[in-house]
Amino acid sequence: MKRIVLALCLSLFAFTAIAANTPCSGKKGGVSHCSGGKFVCNDGSVSKSKKVCS
Repeated sequence: MKRIVLALCLSLFAFTAIAANTPCSGKKGGVSHCSGGKFVCNDGSVSKSKKVCS
């Protein structure tokens, strides 16, 4: 039983880490479009992500 709980906790942690590493995540509302290889967020700001938007 402990192994199941541990595996569940680790998978939730991994999912949270993956979700936090996307451009324009959180309060920015996601990616609206690309401009000059940069991500433009739904709130109008430009993401500081080092990923290239194509």
